[in-house]
Amino acid sequence: MNLYLRYFDKEVLVTKVEDALGFMNEIPGFEPDDYFVQEFVAYVNSPVQFPKRFKVRNRSYFIVIKTTAKDLEEFKRIGQAAASQGAAKIESVSAQSNSSAHVGWYDASLSFKRVLAHPDTGKFCYLNTDFSARLKAMSVQDCYDRVTNYLRRRDDIDPRSQFPSIKGRNFQAVFLGRNVEDVMEKIDEQETDC
Repeated sequence: MNLYLRYFDKEVLVTKVEDALGFMNEIPGFEPDDYFVQEFVAYVNSPVQFPKRFKVRNRSYFIVIKTTAKDLEEFKRIGQAAASQGAAKIESVSAQSNSSAHVGWYDASLSFKRVLAHPDTGKFCYLNTDFSARLKAMSVQDCYDRVTNYLRRRDDIDPRSQFPSIKGRNFQAVFLGRNVEDVMEKIDEQETDC
């Protein structure tokens, strides 16, 4: 396992901990103490694959990423490929949410943070609230807009309540069918399965 280290515009890919510590010693005004070295070595030897940032001084960090790349160019190629795959996935979700190919009935559910006043203190707090509905919409985006607009217009829901993103895991919309008969058949099937 190799290590990619970056501090502002300085970056390096090393194969040994000693080389990484040498890179750190070149950071102006930073002298790693024994505690820091122990923490760094523990991270390198741990099975954790997440990137980690280490503090140099107030609001100044360097980042360490474990990688299988052999050199800096390969590491950057891998990063660019992952970024382009992520962008393609986001475009796909966005295209699906705006697609009008699925005009029909949806089973929508979302979990949002509802603002409520505490009865004893009068202070406000957020309460996770689930909401679901079956509705007719032009697309997933239209379904999301209709549900959130309905909740925002309700008198019993504070306007400071927070709604999830359409791309987040707290909103789901399942296409049920184009006409009411298809929807009723699916509902009947679900009820008999229970």
